[in-house]
Amino acid sequence: YFYPKDNTPGCTVEANDFSNLQEQFSKKGIAIIGVSPDSLSSHEKFIAQQNLKIKLISDTDYALAKSFNVYSEKKNYGKTYMGIIRSTFLLETSTGKIRKEWRNVKASGHAQKVLEELQGDDL
Repeated sequence: YFYPKDNTPGCTVEANDFSNLQEQFSKKGIAIIGVSPDSLSSHEKFIAQQNLKIKLISDTDYALAKSFNVYSEKKNYGKTYMGIIRSTFLLETSTGKIRKEWRNVKASGHAQKVLEELQGDDL
């Protein structure tokens, strides 16, 4: 899943939700990996502060975000800027192809919704 920034309210909620559900995702053969433009040291602090059980990837040059088309123009309080669009992707392990995607999601409750949507899927 892609998220904008470590240690911000929404991103912290989402990271904790995915972390708390990590075991249930793992039982379905799904590894949770969070991606943001933060540095490795920022990720290490975030993982330690929040006691996260998930892996985080640093995408400081936005290469991965651009390849998934989640680095885009955003608007907030009348200002326009480039940033990460909060999104989640389910990838096929053997091919790397996208099986499902959730774009421009709300942080709160998102991890649970993803898990619920995948309950009936034959993964």
